[in-house]
Amino acid sequence: MEIETNRLLLRPLQTDDITSLVNIWLDPDVTTFMGGPRNKTSLVEGFKEDVHNPSTQIDDLWPVIEKASSEVVGHCGLLEKDIEGKKETELIYIFHKRAWGKQYASEIGQALIKHAEKNLRLYKLIALINPKNVASEKVAIKLGMQFFKQYYDQMVKK
Repeated sequence: MEIETNRLLLRPLQTDDITSLVNIWLDPDVTTFMGGPRNKTSLVEGFKEDVHNPSTQIDDLWPVIEKASSEVVGHCGLLEKDIEGKKETELIYIFHKRAWGKQYASEIGQALIKHAEKNLRLYKLIALINPKNVASEKVAIKLGMQFFKQYYDQMVKK
């Protein structure tokens, strides 16, 4: 699966993406509202496994490539979550600091919503956003999402 916008490409993981994705998930500023930095060894091992055994699931996170530079700038996608005993699909977007302020989350988010509706027949997506994460909340609103309710979950570092 590939999703392309004017400036971005969302595509399956390749070996060359691993270092950039690890750097995103290790950055405390980037992961502040997503449970904090992850374990480097676990990340590298997990990404290597994903390269050699790509997911057959319809939901996953994929590298986001900035077309102008060919650099990995984010990790986005759709993940199935169990929310209070009900299966939901979450739209997830996380970007390297150098990509902040460029409206990339909104751009790839719109493309993922269209993909979810057209190809997956998913007409409801959720975004789990820390109430202090104003930037992510603005993206969700721009994407047409509306506040439904506050939900608390214990974030687990991987």
